[in-house]
Amino acid sequence: MQILHISAECYPMAKAGGLADVVGALPKYLQQAGHTSGVVMPMHRTNYLYTHTWDTMHRGTIFLGEKSMDYTIIMQKSSELGFPLYCVDIFGLLDRDRIYGYEDDSFRFLAFQMAVLEWLMNWEKKPDVLHVHDHHTALIPFLSRHCSRYSLLNRIPIVLTIHNAQYQGQMGWEQAVLLPYWNPAARGLLDWNDCINPLAAGIKCADRVTTVSEGYLEELMGNANGLEGLIRNERFKCKGIINGIDSEVWNPATDLFIPFHYSLKEADKGKRLNKEKLCAELDLDAKLPLFCFIGRMVSDKSADLLPELMQKALHLFSEKMNFIILGSGHVDIENSFRNMAPSPHIRLEFGYKEAFSHLLYASSDFLLMPSRVEPCGLNQLYAMRYGTIPIVRKTGGLKDTVKDMGDAGGGTGITVYHASMEDLLQALHRSLQLFKEKEILSHLRKHIMSCDFSWQTKAEQYIDIYESVVN
Repeated sequence: MQILHISAECYPMAKAGGLADVVGALPKYLQQAGHTSGVVMPMHRTNYLYTHTWDTMHRGTIFLGEKSMDYTIIMQKSSELGFPLYCVDIFGLLDRDRIYGYEDDSFRFLAFQMAVLEWLMNWEKKPDVLHVHDHHTALIPFLSRHCSRYSLLNRIPIVLTIHNAQYQGQMGWEQAVLLPYWNPAARGLLDWNDCINPLAAGIKCADRVTTVSEGYLEELMGNANGLEGLIRNERFKCKGIINGIDSEVWNPATDLFIPFHYSLKEADKGKRLNKEKLCAELDLDAKLPLFCFIGRMVSDKSADLLPELMQKALHLFSEKMNFIILGSGHVDIENSFRNMAPSPHIRLEFGYKEAFSHLLYASSDFLLMPSRVEPCGLNQLYAMRYGTIPIVRKTGGLKDTVKDMGDAGGGTGITVYHASMEDLLQALHRSLQLFKEKEILSHLRKHIMSCDFSWQTKAEQYIDIYESVVN
C-alpha cells in the first residue's frame, strides 16, 4: 500500500509536541514493513528546513473564496528520515517560524489542506490511504468527499487520528465561503454547535478513526470538549492504539545526546555516570535522588502544581532530593517557576531543548508526569526506555502504559489517582523509599527498560486498519 500522512508537524522538521514524534516515526516503520509511506506538512521556517536540501516537486494555485494563492510543494532530497518528506509553502501563511499560535490559524490550515488536495489531484498514481492527524487536517475527509473540485480523490480511504480532542479548530459559518463549492445537503457534516468544526467533520467523514491509546478513547466518550455524543455514535469505527517510540532515536546504547552509553546490563552504572556529569555541571549533589519534569508548562500537564509541590517536598523531606524542570508554556505558569525562592535543589531550563531532554532521561532517577489530561504520552515511554521511573496520574495513555509497582504481577512505575498536592507528596515519599532500596530500584529499572514500546508492533495495528478500509 501507499500511505500518505498529512500533518501540521513532523519531527525533526518541526515539533510542538508528541504529534511530531508520531508522524516522524510511524511512516518509517511502515516503510520497513514493506509499504510506501510519506509525510506532507507545512513548510515552517525551521532550522531543519535551512540545513537540508530540497527539490521543487509541484507548483499550483488554490482559491479561497475569491482570493487566489500560489503554493509550492518541495521534497527533501536525502532519505535520512527513512521516508519521503514533502512540505507545502504558501507565501504569507505557511512561511512562519512557529507552528501554531497565530490569529489566522484556521485560515492557514484550511489553505494547507486545500493545497495538499490540489497537489494530489496531479498525482498519476493516487495514494491507497490518506492518514490525517488532528483538527489541522481533519477537513480533508469532508473536502475530498463533498467538494466537486476534488472528485478524483473521493474514493481514497481516509484514516483520522485524534491526538488531542481538546483542540478542534472551530470557525464561524461566515468562513464557509472559503471552501470550494460543496453540496449544501452536506452542511450537517461540517456543523457542530452552530459552527464549522473540523475535528467533528473529520470524525463524521473519515472511514476509520483512531485515538492514541485505548484509555483515551474511553475517556473521550465522557469528556471530549463537547464531542462526547458524536464519539459515542461513531464508536463502531474507532480504535485506540497506543503510540510507539522510535527505538532507534531513543536508545541509551547509541544516543548521541548523552555522554555515557549503556544497555540494560549496565543500566545502573550508565545512569550513575550520566547523573554525576549532569549534576556536576548544575552544581547538584549526585547522591540525592533526581526528579525531572519535561514538557509543556500548562494546566493539562499539572505544571501549575509543581512550584508548590517542590517547595513543600523539600521542606517535608528535609531537602533529600533534587529537581530539574525543562519546558515552556503558559506565561503565568512559567512566571510561577521564575518567582520561586532560589533553592540549591532546583534547576529550571525554559524552552524546547531536544538534546537536554535526552540527557535528563538518561540521568534522572524519576520522571514527574502527573497530567490532568494525557491522550497517550510519550515522555513516560522515553523515561522507561532509559531506566527512569515514571511517576504518573492514572489517566489516558498513562493508565495504559504505567502500572503501579505495588500492583499484582509487577508494575512499571508509581501512579496516583488525583492531580493533587496530597497524592503527589505521597508519591514522592514512596519514591524516596524506593531510592533507598538499591536492589529493588535496580530490578525495577531493568524491568522497565525491557518493556517493548517500539513502533514495530504498533505499525502492524495501523496496517490492519489500512487494509480494512482498502479491501
